[in-house]
Amino acid sequence: MPALWIAHVTVTDEAAYGKYAALAGPAIAKHGGHFIARAGRYVQLEGTDRPRNVVAKFPDVEAAVACYNSPEYQAALSHAKGASERELLVVETTE
Repeated sequence: MPALWIAHVTVTDEAAYGKYAALAGPAIAKHGGHFIARAGRYVQLEGTDRPRNVVAKFPDVEAAVACYNSPEYQAALSHAKGASERELLVVETTE
């Protein structure tokens, strides 16, 4: 079953986070993921408001987790740490 990678982010250092974003996209694509929402318009209905929300679709949960644990994504993530406050989860879809 396909899986969604859902990130809710508050960026605290735009320059460092820009380096993360430049590297994260290719890492996600390498693992079969593609963005279906990226920092678009949103309405916060409950919970913690994070102004940047990203959703990527992967072939399955395993591909999404493998992407996160990959050397390419971890290299990207090193730029996001200290440059953002984030929540990230992977959820299997029903389709």
